Amino acid sequence: MTKIRMFTDGACSGNPGPGGWACIVQFEDSTELVLSGGNKLTTNNKMELQAVIEGMKKLKTGDAVVITTDSEYVKNGITSWIYGWIKNGWKTAAKKPVKNQELWMELWSFTRGLDITWEWVRGHSGHPENERCDRIARNEISKLSAK
Repeated sequence: MTKIRMFTDGACSGNPGPGGWACIVQFEDSTELVLSGGNKLTTNNKMELQAVIEGMKKLKTGDAVVITTDSEYVKNGITSWIYGWIKNGWKTAAKKPVKNQELWMELWSFTRGLDITWEWVRGHSGHPENERCDRIARNEISKLSAK
């Protein structure tokens, strides 16, 4: 079983506004994959979700991964809230449609067959990989704004 570390972050300039995401995947053999992208009109939560989804696309069934995020929305959503959403037909406790349902469904599909440990870190607290992801995500926003 491969042991992988994944670090993710999303950022938005305005909410909604131009946004960027970043993901760093560190493999057991010390290789590293840096992924990033953005969208001209999006939200911070969508970028946080996209960062994790893009990283998970690089994993294989059976992989063991520790995913570190500064998004309580992502961590709580995928480890807790999603069970109620699925049970309630993708409705919140207030009976409203779940925001970003398509991204949650995609993320949920990638969790199957993986051994995932979710870690939350406070954003902008000096965590090296989280700070690096933040810089990369913000750089994606700058690239979008320059176009």
